[in-house]
Amino acid sequence: MTFLVAQTDHGVQVDSKKENSDGVFVVPSNNAFGNSFRNYSAETERQKIVRELYRQSHINQTYDFVKKMREEYEKVNKVEMSIWECCELLNEVVDDSDPDLDEPQIEHLLQTAEAIRKDYPNEDWLHLTGLIHDLGKVLLLPSFGGLPQWAVVGDTFPLGCAFDESIVLHEQLKGNPDNNNPSYNTKYGVYSEGCGLNNVVMSWGHDDYMYLVAKANKTTLPSAALFIIRYHSFYPLHKSGAYTHLMNEEDHENLKWLQIFSKYDLYSKSNVRIDVEKVKPYYMSLIEKYFPAKLKW
Repeated sequence: MTFLVAQTDHGVQVDSKKENSDGVFVVPSNNAFGNSFRNYSAETERQKIVRELYRQSHINQTYDFVKKMREEYEKVNKVEMSIWECCELLNEVVDDSDPDLDEPQIEHLLQTAEAIRKDYPNEDWLHLTGLIHDLGKVLLLPSFGGLPQWAVVGDTFPLGCAFDESIVLHEQLKGNPDNNNPSYNTKYGVYSEGCGLNNVVMSWGHDDYMYLVAKANKTTLPSAALFIIRYHSFYPLHKSGAYTHLMNEEDHENLKWLQIFSKYDLYSKSNVRIDVEKVKPYYMSLIEKYFPAKLKW
C-alpha cells in the first residue's frame, strides 16, 4: 500500500489504496521488530521500557510543569549551531517511547524525509519538515538541559482540560494531579470552543521545543510545516479525531497536511539505512533556503 496525495479545488485528498509503482514509498507490514506499528501491548523488553516512560510522563506532565518548561526554553539560550550540526547530534539519541524503532534518530529523520520526497517531489518544504521534525529530541543531551525521556519524547496531549480516552495508556493518567483539579478536568477546562491550538498548552517535549526554535530563528517555512513540527506527536488529534472542538479554521487546514505527514513519519521506520553523504547536498540546500546558517537553541 502507498500513500499518495492529490491537490484539488477543495484541498488535499489522501488516497491510501493506490497500487505500488516504481519510485513510490511503500508501507511495510511490520515495524523493525517484526510487530505491528504502535503496538503498546506486545510483551517484549522494548515494550517494558516504553510503558515505564509513559507512566512517568502521564504522572509528571502537568499544566504548571509545561508552563515552566516553555518559559525556560523560549529563551533559546542553550546552544548556537546549524540545522545539520543538530541532525548529527541525533546520532547520540535513541527514543525510549518508540515501540517501532531503536535506531539512532538521524536514521529516522532521513527515512521520513526521503519517503516524502519520493511521493511529493515538488513540495520541498515538506521534505525539510521530515528532516527536522524530531530535532527537538536533543533536549535529552546535557548541553540542551539533559531532560529525562518522559519530558522529551512520546505522544503529546493537551493540559488544562480533561484527558481524552484516546491518549495512549490513558489509564496511567489517573496519577496526574491535574486529573483531580476541577479547573482542568472538564471538556473545555481553561479553554473555549474554537480557541485555536496555538492557545492550548500541550504536554512538553521535542515537538513544542523545535517549534519554539523555528519561530525564534524566523524560519520561512509555511504555517503547515510549523503545525506538523508542533503536533506530529499529537496522535489523539490526527489519529483519533479528539480535541477538534478546540481547533480554529487554520488548524483544520493544516491538519490535512499533518495527516499526510504522519503516515510517512510512522511507516518509514525500518532498519534500511540511508546513504547520508549522497542525500546531504540536497537537504543542505533546503536548510539554506528556509533557515539562517546558525540557529539559537
